[in-house]
Amino acid sequence: MARPEVKRQERKIDLSALLRPVRAGNAFEETVERLLTIIKLGLVAPGERFPAERELAAQLGISRLTLREAISELTKARYVESKRGRTGGTFVIYTRPAPDVSEIRRLAVEHGEGLTDALTFRFAVETGAADMLAQHFAACDAGEDCVKRKMLLARLADVTSAGLQDYRRLDTLFHLSVAELTGSSLLSTASTDARMRLNDLLNAIPVLKLNITHTAGQHAAIVGAILRGDPDQARTAVAEHLAGTGALLRGFLG
Repeated sequence: MARPEVKRQERKIDLSALLRPVRAGNAFEETVERLLTIIKLGLVAPGERFPAERELAAQLGISRLTLREAISELTKARYVESKRGRTGGTFVIYTRPAPDVSEIRRLAVEHGEGLTDALTFRFAVETGAADMLAQHFAACDAGEDCVKRKMLLARLADVTSAGLQDYRRLDTLFHLSVAELTGSSLLSTASTDARMRLNDLLNAIPVLKLNITHTAGQHAAIVGAILRGDPDQARTAVAEHLAGTGALLRGFLG
């Protein structure tokens, strides 16, 4: 599949699946959790701004006071900073730490038993999402859903051209966009949950140049199968890709 010429730019993912209303009993704690998930997955990148306070509070179903309290704690922990004025708002300042051998060992002990379960969950969610999105493209005319096609190709172009420092974040956005483009908020939420369960482990291992090169071909195969409307091949391409990720994690954590 020939790589399309798509100009690289920041493309924000739909946050509505994560910014659904929190439960009243633990509003503060769940708000902090939701915002941290968005930050750690890179859905709002370092230097980028969260949605406006009024919009955030409404989506989370909380008072602006509760939101401010959550943001205040994240500010103290150096995840975000707030700026005033016309161009102000809440900006992400968290950057992912470099891989560390001692951290890998700690995570291996902490997550070792749950790794297989997390990989199985991700496999089920992401192969299913690719299947559903491929079915969508199979059912529509060539001229339909041009926006979805462009977004998927743009995500592919972003991760393909990513440098080592930004690779994990753009890889996350690529994978989550497949579920997002199905239009299912439940599937989008599940895909985010599956990625978050592995996020610390993925961030702890080094980004390998040869793996990026190999993965680029797998990402292109996934997108190609989806856009051709081939659900079986889309599932196969995702399965092959995730098997490689699982092998890397087991290798470094084993």
